[in-house]
Amino acid sequence: MSDKEKTKLEAFANGQTMRKRQSPKRKKSKTTAQAQKKTTAKAKQPSTNIVLDDFTTKVEETHNVIFKPNAGPQTDFLASSEREVLYGGSAGGGKSYAMLADPLRYMGVPAFAGVLLRHTTEELRELITKSQEMYPKIWPGIKWSERKMTWTAPSGATLWLSYLDKDQDVTRYQGLAFSWIGFDELTQWATPYAWNYMRSRLRTADPALPLSMRATTNPGGRGHHWVKKMFIDPAPAGKSFIATDIDTGEQLKYPAGHEKAGKPLFKRRFIPARLSDNPYLSEQGDYEAMLLSLPEQQRKQLLEGDWDIKEGAAFTEFDRNVHVVEPFDIPSNWVKFRACDYGYGSYSGVVWFAVSPSEQLIVYRELYVSKVLAVDLADMVNELEAGDGNIKYGVLDSSLWHKRGDTGPSLAEQMIHRGCRWRPSDRSKGSRVSGKNEIHRRLQVDEYTEEPRLVFFKNCTNLISQLPALPIDKKNPEDIDTHSEDHLYDALRYGIMSRPRFSVFDFDSGGTHYNGMRVADATFGY
Repeated sequence: MSDKEKTKLEAFANGQTMRKRQSPKRKKSKTTAQAQKKTTAKAKQPSTNIVLDDFTTKVEETHNVIFKPNAGPQTDFLASSEREVLYGGSAGGGKSYAMLADPLRYMGVPAFAGVLLRHTTEELRELITKSQEMYPKIWPGIKWSERKMTWTAPSGATLWLSYLDKDQDVTRYQGLAFSWIGFDELTQWATPYAWNYMRSRLRTADPALPLSMRATTNPGGRGHHWVKKMFIDPAPAGKSFIATDIDTGEQLKYPAGHEKAGKPLFKRRFIPARLSDNPYLSEQGDYEAMLLSLPEQQRKQLLEGDWDIKEGAAFTEFDRNVHVVEPFDIPSNWVKFRACDYGYGSYSGVVWFAVSPSEQLIVYRELYVSKVLAVDLADMVNELEAGDGNIKYGVLDSSLWHKRGDTGPSLAEQMIHRGCRWRPSDRSKGSRVSGKNEIHRRLQVDEYTEEPRLVFFKNCTNLISQLPALPIDKKNPEDIDTHSEDHLYDALRYGIMSRPRFSVFDFDSGGTHYNGMRVADATFGY
């Protein structure tokens, strides 16, 4: 056993140690029960004569062993020192038990306050049931309050089991402070909003307590894309890395002028879970056989923990090798236009298109920003288009022409007054489904040209990443799940549904029109 492993196990065993495998309950004999009762009394004080060379054996001999982490990923997860850690991958890897065990290391510290979250109260019940099986055996005297949904240890330490369904539910945690925050099945959250907000609740008055955010999940779900972008893409599995901004990819460091300027804010780590790491399921073979029987997509996701496979993906025909191309100089006589889905509270997505003579659509630029005013977005668009020459038209979500009770100009009109002209998107009945179907058609390879009708420049990284991860709406399989990260998708759909056509007659070599767009109906705002 390495010194590192010994240190991890020693820290984990400090106080009330949790060391039993997740095996089914067995009926104990009276003799065994009496023996364990005696052992429990001894376990209240950790042994001081533990020999590190045989640490695990000594722990099992001197403690009432209730939980023992599996060697490998489960132990790595429980011993991780990074601020934010994701334990994810294949089903059956022991993720839920590891998540429940992790906060128990601190339940002997009076100042400890933790919260373990699921997406809904129904999903939370499974964790509550498992905790009720484990916790009283591990911490004698620990109390569960059904009304408060809280475990309270004899030391006064607390662990709150709760839910966080919608983004606005984060207000339930305003003014609260936690030293440990857990998200079980993280990809159930469609956006990173809840994760980022709860990070602001991470604080403690006890400097001895580490600040930790922990998560478990399988690939797939509404939040597959952002979780992959935050934990999977930045570094190889198992490697600690400096946390990055998921929008820009830049490392998060203290700003200039700060006493810690240039130093990392905190680190992250992704620990892959594999069925083979859980001997109690893998050795039986039944669970593995069940996973092997699944359709290929689900099998790769749940058995292999493949993060490049998205269960229930809407656009399975998307292929990076086919639909992603190296940027090239777009000929000046090709029609160019743009489309936008605006949102201040979430994200705004702008997509630029070019139409080739074969009427292939080339997405050559994207803009993906959050918390930006409409007028500021207009300025960004104008700046990016400075060298584009002729932009035939722009398509904007038609809802932005609504006044929404204001007496002043609409958001669309504000953008138009900044010189960024638009026309409303197609919002007719059935346009969402029609737009999705048109994307499917354009992703197909044309039998005559042997090329797809829609391709993306390599630099459109967000759209390339998001499009294959978009899930189908389970209630309406003809549409995508609108709770997913769909802003760039909506912009793509608006642009495609504008019925773009290539025509040399659209080319204005003199550049006499503002941004190449001719004066339109006054309802557009200009």
